[in-house]
Amino acid sequence: MKYPRIANYQELLNQITLYSQLKHEYGTKDVQIVLDYVERILRTSVRAIKQLPIDKELARKEPNDLAKIRRLRARGPRLLWHTLDKNLYAEKVEGALLARMAGCTLGAIVEGSQVNQMEEWAKEIGDKFPPVDYWTQARAPLLRRYGTSQCIEYTRGGMNGVPVDDDIAYTLLGLLIVEEFGPDFTTEDVAKAWLTYLPFACTAEHIALMNLKAGVPARKAAEKDNPYCQWIGADIRSDPWGYMAPGLPEKAAEMAYRDAFLSHRRNGIHGEMFFSAAQSAAFAVDNPVDALKIGLTEIPKDCKLAADVRWALRVGNRIKNYRDARRAVDERFKGMHPVHTNNNACLTIFGLMIGGTDVTRVLPETVAMGMDNDCTTATAGSIVGAIVGKKGVPKHWYKRFNNTVHSYLINRKKFKITALIKRFTRQAERVFDACDY
Repeated sequence: MKYPRIANYQELLNQITLYSQLKHEYGTKDVQIVLDYVERILRTSVRAIKQLPIDKELARKEPNDLAKIRRLRARGPRLLWHTLDKNLYAEKVEGALLARMAGCTLGAIVEGSQVNQMEEWAKEIGDKFPPVDYWTQARAPLLRRYGTSQCIEYTRGGMNGVPVDDDIAYTLLGLLIVEEFGPDFTTEDVAKAWLTYLPFACTAEHIALMNLKAGVPARKAAEKDNPYCQWIGADIRSDPWGYMAPGLPEKAAEMAYRDAFLSHRRNGIHGEMFFSAAQSAAFAVDNPVDALKIGLTEIPKDCKLAADVRWALRVGNRIKNYRDARRAVDERFKGMHPVHTNNNACLTIFGLMIGGTDVTRVLPETVAMGMDNDCTTATAGSIVGAIVGKKGVPKHWYKRFNNTVHSYLINRKKFKITALIKRFTRQAERVFDACDY
């Protein structure tokens, strides 16, 4: 899909700011008149763009309603496990959680970095690239991410527990939601949990949270002033539903839908449903591609995300490394924001196809692709980790976790990994008990 030509408005706005300041310093009297005019034009332009008609046929293929989404799915297995083997599940969910947190932590301090920037940094500090372990140094070691963990705490030598990240916070929050409201929680329940536990959020989540605080109903919170509604924020929240509905991809996608609807629409919703179903399937299959193909059957078969996923699966065998992956995605998605759902989903798929069931191939190759690489690597880790279980995750990825996960959630600052495994197991039991399959 070719995007329209978008001028460098940031540079133009910067020039307006700088020249207005300069002219004021020179004693010009009418600067404010011009600035007021510019503001009116900009606000009018935003309103005009928001009011442009959309393609109704494309909207029909990308519904926001769960019943319509299900009618437009391809045929799929819907469930892979009929009963829950608690011992097998505990091994697999620990693998999924450890590999997810490892991928997120590896990517966190290079989030959004260009490929060449990471290559140069690795060369400068003497690390291998793609990295085969955590970075040995951070560019800004004392900088606090999310106001909590310093960047040095994401490095090999500075780590003491899993440092904070929004991706991990939403995995924990998903668990809290089901513990408090049950497996049949509603979007309104998700909103209550956000207002209780989230001190802040980013992009679409920030908009939804601010709308909730302003009194906007939960089912409308994604629709008011939200240009981020197809970005990656929902699909990074996909993990807990796959964990709590293992081997039940349809159920996982349904739970993901109720969560995603609070902040996202269309491909944003479909992204969370796709990855939740894939993570659920990962508990019951032997390789990531099978999990991804099952995930694909839980979203509308003709939505843009489905077409992009099919493309990635089709060309993935020709993608040999992170450079190939990034080149292919840049070419297909030219003009798409680097924090969008679709382009990052394809990078996740390529990372899994390159690495297969080798965690120490999947995580480094995915993070080396750049874009929203803490998110993509976390999701890839979640899927491969569920397949191989804890025994398949090399110890160097979690030995410095020290059984502790740090969090910025309100009144929930620290979690024990051993306790999380038990808590996820308990909620998976509840999901199976409640299933009418």
